[in-house]
Amino acid sequence: MHAYTRLSTSSIGGSGTGGGGGGGSNTPSPPTSPLRSPRYRHGGRSFKGTPRFQPRTLIQRIAWILLSVLLRRQGLFLFAPLIYISGMLLYMGTVSLDNVVVPGISKSSPSRSPPGSLYRSPQLYLKLRPEMDSDNSSADALATIWKRAHKGGGWRPCINMTIGELPDSNGYIYVEANGGLNQQRTSICNAVAVAGYLNATLVIPNFHFHSIWRDPSKFKEIYDVEHFIKTLKNDVRVVDRLPDFIMGRYDYNMSNVYNFKIKAWSPIRYYRDTVLPKLHEELFIRISPFANRLSFDAPPAVQRLRCLANYEALRFSSPISTFADSLVARMKEHSAINDGKYVAVHLRFEEDMVAFSCCIFDGGQQETVDMNAARERGWRGKFTKPGRVIRPGAIRVNGKCPLTPLEVGLMLRGMGFDNSTSIYLASGKIYNSEKNMAPLLEMFPLLQTKETLASMDELAPFKNYSSRMAALDYTVCLHSEVFVTTQGGNFPHFLMGHRRYLYGGHSKTIRPDKRKLALLFDNPNIGWKTFKRQMLSMRSHSDAKGIELKRPNDSIYSFPCPDCMCRANKTDDTKSSPTL
Repeated sequence: MHAYTRLSTSSIGGSGTGGGGGGGSNTPSPPTSPLRSPRYRHGGRSFKGTPRFQPRTLIQRIAWILLSVLLRRQGLFLFAPLIYISGMLLYMGTVSLDNVVVPGISKSSPSRSPPGSLYRSPQLYLKLRPEMDSDNSSADALATIWKRAHKGGGWRPCINMTIGELPDSNGYIYVEANGGLNQQRTSICNAVAVAGYLNATLVIPNFHFHSIWRDPSKFKEIYDVEHFIKTLKNDVRVVDRLPDFIMGRYDYNMSNVYNFKIKAWSPIRYYRDTVLPKLHEELFIRISPFANRLSFDAPPAVQRLRCLANYEALRFSSPISTFADSLVARMKEHSAINDGKYVAVHLRFEEDMVAFSCCIFDGGQQETVDMNAARERGWRGKFTKPGRVIRPGAIRVNGKCPLTPLEVGLMLRGMGFDNSTSIYLASGKIYNSEKNMAPLLEMFPLLQTKETLASMDELAPFKNYSSRMAALDYTVCLHSEVFVTTQGGNFPHFLMGHRRYLYGGHSKTIRPDKRKLALLFDNPNIGWKTFKRQMLSMRSHSDAKGIELKRPNDSIYSFPCPDCMCRANKTDDTKSSPTL
């Protein structure tokens, strides 16, 4: 059988070549430099009309000697940039961004800490709360927040389905998807794209058990296998298990199957040039691990398969989708005062997230003990390597610290959401939750979580499975009027793309500027009106960035326009399907 892919070579793009010629010419050498600077020809004077400087202290003598050497050997000036950079690095090493006042640990001069490097949000909350509670100027934020939802006419899903039979398969591909729920989702969609491009049969991906997520769930326990296979049937062959005649060749032992170790973000050309020949030779190959093994930038036909897999083929299994839909309905009932609209917040303030960030909050010595223990449990030795310097202040200034529940509440109140707003909190177990959640509940008493919306018996089938719990949160966040992301990661990136796909191309997502927030939360002189004006500006910016087109190196999982969607105001509603 002749080896071929279902995507023409011309759609991949050729490789350019270039060359250059060189020529040489003999040029005269520069004249020999004088042995010493003319300024030193006369021993009695160092400069014209200037008496020789007589160094007195040891530092002055050393500086004078270095200056003399540099002036006598002018070639050393070539090293001036290196000397300058070294000096700056030495200087930066003396600048502290970690002047944090912690009980039991004294710091010399906390007043010199750069703006934004300290956690002072609790003090700011106490200062702003009286004005915040008495502010009646907030309009209905849920009804007015998205003013640009139809900018440019809006977008609509338009993934064309292939009609007709598939050609004979070139062999079987088996991948192992590692990571959490949405990292595994990336692997699945990329596997569909690669299998379709190579005209291979895809075996339902295996989920690799990870020591962090510790979820043994299989594909069929997270996703609807029947729907997945049926949706892809005209584009990619998908089988639930390998036929016996294939596994018999390898003594029914998967470790005997040839395993490709593919570099992260490999272009689709690599699969054509390297993987396809081996597939024809073996008829069955394994790729493990497979997370992020295909570059974001790919030909339209490959992107179409990614779109089809992510937005149409992947649907949560019946137990997850049924229960998740009931949580959405309950959340809308709790939001009756706002016509069923609610705000979903993805909050990452679990103990492992706080520990990994290396940020310092207001927990004192107990927080230090807890975080050191958590870092040692999760990342043994990673943060205590010799020579590693951790600067919590610099991390906070750069916007890398996870927002606390208190900070999320302050931000949302500043953005115009009053205490009658219904909040759904998508999160794991909050670190020191009784203390840290109290201010958020004061600001938003209608806050709900999975645990408050459902009984323990209802949650029991999902409780000890992180991916299934994440799938519940994903669904409730997907159907919210406003989604707020606070830390980044695969979960919000997939949600933003999915929401764009459902809501006319607009993500309806608030993405706060955490560098700016760090400065505002650390400003003891800011008033409520100024703070609110800054938050409303940040909210407006999220609205303006709601509709964004995918750039070459962006992911279609976050930016489905224009690969997965078409302009809604176009008179021609057809979109040509790329040839595979």
